[in-house]
Amino acid sequence: MDRSVNDANRDASLVVRAAPPPEQRRALRAGAANLDPEQAKEVARWRKAERERLIGARASLAAQNRQAQAQIIARQLALIIETSGIVAPSVGLYWPVRGEPDLRPWMHALIRAGLRVALPVPVAPDRRLEFHEWRPGDRLVRGLWSIPHPEGGKVITPHVLITPMVGFDSQGYRLGYGGEFYGRTLAELNAKPLIVGVGYSDAELRTIVPQPEDLAMDWVVTGSGSLYAHV
Repeated sequence: MDRSVNDANRDASLVVRAAPPPEQRRALRAGAANLDPEQAKEVARWRKAERERLIGARASLAAQNRQAQAQIIARQLALIIETSGIVAPSVGLYWPVRGEPDLRPWMHALIRAGLRVALPVPVAPDRRLEFHEWRPGDRLVRGLWSIPHPEGGKVITPHVLITPMVGFDSQGYRLGYGGEFYGRTLAELNAKPLIVGVGYSDAELRTIVPQPEDLAMDWVVTGSGSLYAHV
């Protein structure tokens, strides 16, 4: 990578929380799958309330705070990619909406370093995401749910997928917006990418009560610089 990417890594280090045992994660999912109908409704209500609370909390963060956390996240992401062993990876990212960490400066750095960047495109509510290649200056259009994506970008499959999280737990499970797009997408890909969830430092929950369709991260990166490895 070029200096613009390496400079971002200067003070970063991979300080990693130990991953929970695989059997612990399997037990959590099995327990969630065996909920009775009333329990399932209660969990759904709780997750909806937590989702709304966390989205409201990040919206209330000062712009300077959000920017500082995004810079920390970008430094750690650069280290993960550099130590992943993947040669010249294509990176799936996102265009920030609703207060998500803004990684657009780092997207430009990746392009300058010669890597390919793609943005997710929700094609239909019941279909998996496509990833369209993005380059600076590309015209963006708003598709399903007004999510910006490149107009006419080439469809590619990312080697590394970086996904924003509304919340997450110590098991590495992601609480998203409820559309299950990323889980559906990964289930249908022939080659699983390295999955990295990013979120603000106060987005951690004790558990999201993971459901069978919920997505487990390989890495979780927060705005405090904490990393959680689940690979």
